[in-house]
Amino acid sequence: MSQDIRWKQRFQNFEKAFLFFEGVVDKEHYSAIEISGLVQVFEFTFELAWKTMKDYLYEQGIETHFPREAIKEGFNTQIIHDGHTWIEMLEKRNELSHTYNEDVANRAVDVIRRLYFPAIQQVYGYFKSKMNG
Repeated sequence: MSQDIRWKQRFQNFEKAFLFFEGVVDKEHYSAIEISGLVQVFEFTFELAWKTMKDYLYEQGIETHFPREAIKEGFNTQIIHDGHTWIEMLEKRNELSHTYNEDVANRAVDVIRRLYFPAIQQVYGYFKSKMNG
């Protein structure tokens, strides 16, 4: 399978996850179970985002193997506008899923809504334009 097709197929999965994430992130208040769901949706959307980037970069002749490398190259090639937020997302995604207390959960909701969602949304827009263009 050509890499061009591969990144586009990966994007289709990323798009489904992103659109679901978009619907979940837009709530006013969350129950404890909804917070857990928001964190999970963030995690799998983030995972599909960096993997889409990795596949797209490979098609462009840039090989990356790890999320940090894909993020760095995504920033260098202007796929990502906010490299610091992406590195923070990478570092926080594991912490969020393995720590549960009310303060951490409430901070997670805030940072996902305020920083992480817009960063993923920007990358989604980049790839959406590549699919249509």
